[in-house]
Amino acid sequence: MNISEKPAKQRRLIADLLKYVIPLIISVGLCYLLFTGIDFGEMIEIVRRDCDFKWIAAGLSLSMFSYLFRALRWRIQLEALGIKMPLFYLTLSMFGTYAVNLVFPRLGEVWRSGYVAQRQNAPFTAVFGSMVAERLADTITVGLITLLSFVLASGAITTYLSDNVETFRSIRQIILSPWLWGAAAIGVIALWWLLSHKSNNRTVNKIQRAFKELWQGFAVIAKMPGKGQWLLWTACLWGCYYTQLLICFLAFPSSAAVLHDFGLTAALVVFALTSISMGVPSNGGIGPWQWAVIFALSIYGVDSANSGALANVVLGSNTLLQIVLGIFTFIMIAADRRRNNAAKTVIPNVSNNQNNKIKNG
Repeated sequence: MNISEKPAKQRRLIADLLKYVIPLIISVGLCYLLFTGIDFGEMIEIVRRDCDFKWIAAGLSLSMFSYLFRALRWRIQLEALGIKMPLFYLTLSMFGTYAVNLVFPRLGEVWRSGYVAQRQNAPFTAVFGSMVAERLADTITVGLITLLSFVLASGAITTYLSDNVETFRSIRQIILSPWLWGAAAIGVIALWWLLSHKSNNRTVNKIQRAFKELWQGFAVIAKMPGKGQWLLWTACLWGCYYTQLLICFLAFPSSAAVLHDFGLTAALVVFALTSISMGVPSNGGIGPWQWAVIFALSIYGVDSANSGALANVVLGSNTLLQIVLGIFTFIMIAADRRRNNAAKTVIPNVSNNQNNKIKNG
């Protein structure tokens, strides 16, 4: 083996570990802690006895619109880049994204960028940059939702923290930790240096190009036509997510009681924390999402068995839907590629026949 090939193989191995193995370990570890901290038999009994699955089905039906809203929003960004793709196949790319993320966390976004770029014969970098801008816009949205939920639910959160003094102290220590602020300062300085200094280092250049693409992606959002429509689809998308969770609350008496006693704000708190949990690298949110639901509902006095039943039924049904939609997506994409390949084959044959007629004429 060439000595120069060893570092490259080691880097690929580390990259594969970060992409696939670590998220899987996180998912498995959190699920283990989740189910060891809950009476599994009691949770299953709650699901069998109390769950009204018609509300779960209603939530799943509504979730179908979220894929469409996301596709409609992304289409505006792509068209601003001169990339026009049929809405049906753009929606398929959304189905495929979540299906791929179930197996390879975070790779779904790369897959859909590659799929759109390949189908439309567009530059991958431009498509990927628009996707990154879209995801960062979602991050800002989650931040705003979290801020709103904490303001509206400040009373319940304050009461919970006062009843759990140790939890409050731990959070306070983390927030005021000089190590945290020191690391943040070092990170900001390092980022400024990377962006402002030229370098021959390939890794540094890749980081600089990545941030440049991010900026270009945001620039497209600022300059593109249809910004008002883009904001409308964003509101529809996140409103759809929230309403789906709200509907699923009605499937169990314990979570329905939370809605009755504390109103829509309680569901907003759960929604904010579950949205944040999706930032944890895991397979389709499995593990972090349930933890977020259990913690959020504990603020309102729901025990872990009841909150765990809700979390596992909702996430499990969504995961099953994503698998079905993923299978449908890849069947349709394969059929579309066969049609396109057949069309490419027919056109040259027609041209050759015409040329032969001219020669023979």
